[in-house]
Amino acid sequence: MKQRPKKLLDQVRDIIRLKHYSIRTEQAYVDWIKRYILFHNKRHPQGMGAPEIEAFLTHLAVERNVAASTQNQALSALLFLYRDVLKLEIGANIDAVRAKRPKRLPVVMTKEEVRQVLDQLSGAHRLMAQLLYGSGLRLMECVRLRIKDVDFQQHQIIVRDGKGGKDRITILPESLVIPLQRRLQRTKLLHEQDLDDGYGCVYLPYAFAEKAPNACREWVWQYVFPSSRLSIDPRSGVKRRHHIHEDNLQKAVKKAVRQAGLNKRVSCHTFRHSFATHLLEAGYDIRTVQELLGHKDVKTTMIYTHVMNPGPFAVHSPLDP
Repeated sequence: MKQRPKKLLDQVRDIIRLKHYSIRTEQAYVDWIKRYILFHNKRHPQGMGAPEIEAFLTHLAVERNVAASTQNQALSALLFLYRDVLKLEIGANIDAVRAKRPKRLPVVMTKEEVRQVLDQLSGAHRLMAQLLYGSGLRLMECVRLRIKDVDFQQHQIIVRDGKGGKDRITILPESLVIPLQRRLQRTKLLHEQDLDDGYGCVYLPYAFAEKAPNACREWVWQYVFPSSRLSIDPRSGVKRRHHIHEDNLQKAVKKAVRQAGLNKRVSCHTFRHSFATHLLEAGYDIRTVQELLGHKDVKTTMIYTHVMNPGPFAVHSPLDP
């Protein structure tokens, strides 16, 4: 019996997984491709091309008023569809109305404001927020942190597969060594209980799971901040303990900011902004800060020079004495 060809979206998922893209990228790309097909009245992408892509992107910018980053993500999904799945060349230039990228300065907390927010947090949420600020981690870099990537001897954290698929090394604050070691003691007890219950296998990146099938149960591969409960992996269907969900920390930080009475729009990423700004204020070289943050271009890091205290120009108002 002749096997029926896979549906388009299943083909998309297969190639995304073959290229080792994250599940978040998979979900986002599949969603954009669905929306693109529905926008064109369920026409198959095989019979469409650059004009239809341009029309969809223009619709997003003009009628949906999406952010530039959102429109760029939609474009990336469609380019992936045509080039990697359908194997069609659609041309280098997509002439669509582009969403404007506003030039905004990052929100930065003072050291006192950071302390006020941290004082409202406790347990794992407090420790995670301290790592965001003390090490300059992104939210997902923090929740995905594994035991093997915390180096207590060298006082450093190795960030694996960060933004742009890059690894980097950043600092582990000395003040967090003991709290983090205590956290790992509790994490190890949880892992040992999972092993006793027949679980204890954690998700492993890329094809490493096939090369070392037993590594998923090893202590060093476990997450520093594991979830409080087991869950089903949406790709493999395996029941295991994943890392803590990022929404939990986001909600905790939002509540802490409100309780601290801050009149700023503070998010988890604000801790990273504050990390960079406070290092520059302390006199550290901008290239060093760039490496700690994992920025590809120093121009990205230079944005923090505009929010330093007392400001980029150190000018005193004529009204002040």
